[in-house]
Amino acid sequence: MPLAKALELAQEYDLDLVEVAATARPPVCKLMDYGKFKYESAMKAREARKNQAHTVIKEMKLRPKIDPHDYDTKKGHVVRFLKQGDKVKITIMFRGREQSRPELGYRLLQRLAEDVQELGFIESNPKQDGRNMIMVLGPHKKKTEAMAEAREAQAARKAGRSGEAPADDADSADSAIDDAAAVQSEAQAQADA
Repeated sequence: MPLAKALELAQEYDLDLVEVAATARPPVCKLMDYGKFKYESAMKAREARKNQAHTVIKEMKLRPKIDPHDYDTKKGHVVRFLKQGDKVKITIMFRGREQSRPELGYRLLQRLAEDVQELGFIESNPKQDGRNMIMVLGPHKKKTEAMAEAREAQAARKAGRSGEAPADDADSADSAIDDAAAVQSEAQAQADA
């Protein structure tokens, strides 16, 4: 269609002539409301950004001489982060003489990695960085998979809560009806006697 005729049609219908594919031969154009098109494309882009999972690196700091209970608590946090699909940076902080014994930190990091190996893997091996020793653990699951599982678990909990309450009400209503029927039949039996 000639350009002049296309522009005439656009004016007639009070629309805009928008070039969709400039590189095509002949170029492809559409009659549309350009303001509405821009708004809808911006909303699609915003929705795509919202649904996009961004990787977060959580950090857990430990000392080489950590007590067993403190270690278990920190390990619990690492497990939670890995279940959520986040990477975890483990930092061992050395002070004073501890800096001359980096093998203590290395053993602690290896022990932690073994304890959480079903949830994550060692993404970067332990390495000394000044006073600190750093290791990064990555989750086996992707962030999107972890988010989907969390949503399903939350929906199941909601369904469980809402499903139980009406069932209890229904059971109590049924028992009340049964009690009323029993009282009525007793009254009928006494009246007949």
